[in-house]
Amino acid sequence: MDIKPQTTKPISDDQELAKVLAGVTKDSNSDLSFEESPLPQPAPAQAPVAIPVNNTSADNSDLNSIKKDALIELRPLVDKLDLAPEEKFDTYLLLLRSTDDQTLIAPAHAAAKNIADETRRAQALLDVIKEIDYLSAPQQ
Repeated sequence: MDIKPQTTKPISDDQELAKVLAGVTKDSNSDLSFEESPLPQPAPAQAPVAIPVNNTSADNSDLNSIKKDALIELRPLVDKLDLAPEEKFDTYLLLLRSTDDQTLIAPAHAAAKNIADETRRAQALLDVIKEIDYLSAPQQ
């Protein structure tokens, strides 16, 4: 490979560049003027939407009553749900945590064993163990 030094002349030297730049800064009527574009204005602030909050004890009592009824109604139907094993396990876990019904541990464990993904199955089995530990611990 033959490498020859290239001898090229710079297009302009520092003095020429300085003259050009000096001319631009001194001559405000030059062709290099720019139009000022207006800065984008922020969108007008919208008034916050008021969300009614009714946290009376009567409302909470009604919600808890509905939840209790739904849990009781759901318990015998879980086996009839056409769900993927992960979803079935999640449903059993929800029921178990909401009711502390120890009879739900065996079906939750069976659903956990049917989960195909090993990482998710391992997490489900850990959740079963945690629930057993929680239910086995003396309640205060």
